[in-house]
Amino acid sequence: MKNEEVISQYEPMISSMLRQLHIHRDHDHFRQAARLALWIAIGKYDPSRGHLAPFAYRTIRGAMLDELKKEGRYGDTFTATEGMKLEYLAGATAGPDTDSDPRMDRLRDAVPRLSSAEVLFLRQLFEDRLPHAVIARTEGISVPGVKKRRERLLLKLRTWMEEEPATHDRNGVYPSVGRGKD
Repeated sequence: MKNEEVISQYEPMISSMLRQLHIHRDHDHFRQAARLALWIAIGKYDPSRGHLAPFAYRTIRGAMLDELKKEGRYGDTFTATEGMKLEYLAGATAGPDTDSDPRMDRLRDAVPRLSSAEVLFLRQLFEDRLPHAVIARTEGISVPGVKKRRERLLLKLRTWMEEEPATHDRNGVYPSVGRGKD
């Protein structure tokens, strides 16, 4: 059998592996990595050592896990850009015409509306620049949970920054804002 025929026979195994590893995006990228791993496995396969299927399974799974690790490292390395943007909006770093940027005042008004847990989470992400994995361990949640929490928090801040300036009493309390859980 040709390698292309063998690879087409193993497509269901690749699809199954995508589901088992909970890969819900970039399917083409992971499928290609799996096909390449299978191609290499076919070249290394020795029929005297057993069937191809278990060897192919381990090779495909290993390749997909390697890709997931690479993706995770990339995400941990390049999340600082968001922090730099937030720092720029908060006026912590110099940028073009930061003094006249109206978003800075809106951000300064929005941050006090956050709960203390949310403010701590912001500090861990953007001031301390802790990797998502470290925050996940300290919070007792998964890395995707940290990413989702960050996404919700930034959306909340953006929404508040787009509102009309809120009025608050002299203690800085916003009467119309409830302080719920993160």
